[in-house]
Amino acid sequence: MPFSNTHNKYKLKFSAEEEFPDLSQHNNHMAKVLTPALYQRLRDKETPSGFTLDDVIQTGVDNPGHPFIMTVGCVAGDEESYEVFKELFDPVIQDRHGGYKPTDKHRTDLNHENLKVRDTWAPPGWGGGVWLDTWVPSGPWGHGSLLGWRGGDDLDPKYVLSSRVRTGRSIKGYSLPPHCSRGERRAIEKLSVNALNSLEGEFKGRYYPLKAMTEQEQQQLIDDHFLFDKPVSPLLLASGMARDWPDARGIWHNDNKTFLVWVNEEDHLRVISMEKGGNMKEVFRRFCIGLKKIEEIFKKAGHPFMWTEHLGYILTCPSNLGTGLRGGVHVRLPKLSQHPKFEEVLKRLRLQKRGTGGVDTAAVGAVFDISNADRLGFSEVEQVQMVVDGVKLMVEMEKKLEQNQSIDDMIPAQK
Repeated sequence: MPFSNTHNKYKLKFSAEEEFPDLSQHNNHMAKVLTPALYQRLRDKETPSGFTLDDVIQTGVDNPGHPFIMTVGCVAGDEESYEVFKELFDPVIQDRHGGYKPTDKHRTDLNHENLKVRDTWAPPGWGGGVWLDTWVPSGPWGHGSLLGWRGGDDLDPKYVLSSRVRTGRSIKGYSLPPHCSRGERRAIEKLSVNALNSLEGEFKGRYYPLKAMTEQEQQQLIDDHFLFDKPVSPLLLASGMARDWPDARGIWHNDNKTFLVWVNEEDHLRVISMEKGGNMKEVFRRFCIGLKKIEEIFKKAGHPFMWTEHLGYILTCPSNLGTGLRGGVHVRLPKLSQHPKFEEVLKRLRLQKRGTGGVDTAAVGAVFDISNADRLGFSEVEQVQMVVDGVKLMVEMEKKLEQNQSIDDMIPAQK
């Protein structure tokens, strides 16, 4: 319930044409899909918790576009939103997720051992087929391609400064952050704290509620780069995610400060595994094991995570459906980032770049946050594999450019 006007029943006294938003200057996925006819069909529908079409689209109406990315322009208020308003969401999802159809089924794979650990296979023509630890360039077998690097435990720390895997999770039976009530939000916090405080071993840790944090605790979390603050992004504010801030929000992390959970930010839970250096294999192992432990605790409490065969894990923003996963590294690429084919390389590897401060920031010192571009239609293992393989290749390209050598034979085929 972001704004009271979205729940104003008197709006139904006006025609759909009179209530239809002005989207003439808009450039987001919602604005591309929403027509006056579709608005008329859906405007009087609502989910069991009371989320309406105007709630769904408000953030996209208030935010016409973004200078760096094509925004989605709509959010879900509960699990049922994706079904009740599927006429809007399905084409938005298809557009945002590279043609993912309403009949497609999502793959889930949280077995960290499936992350490939092998050297690169050089095909026949290199002497009958041998195992190499180098890039395979263009040849009779096709354009140069990565055929499998080690599973992420050997990303060169001279270039890869840190590694991280994060996802979101929604707890079944509660409305999502754009729509949840104060009581729901507090119940989610209580469930989450009970679950997280029961973890043991490498996952043993502590919860820090935002509204009861000491100055010393706050400074320590800022120094560790763990603290999240009240959203300032107009995309989040317009969708209603900052209501009642900081009530029932908080941060939990393990004693080693390598496994974090944010409670009641953009999603019910935001789960993060991270560490310095290039050992993505270890980061992903911790991510998968910790996530499965948390999910099992919630299941036993009668509140499993929202998941469907078609959409995978249900989250607030349609851009995060599927795995909700963003596997990323902070990597230094001063030469490659200036190369005219840098953007093309990223696109072909199905990766995206941003500054290390987030989506709205530029790179500082040629250090980029490189992560998977996909969320839906590929499994967790597949997405992290793309990051590992792609970053490994880009580091090799950087080394070649440092020696003033060409990288033309290293440009990958489209994944």
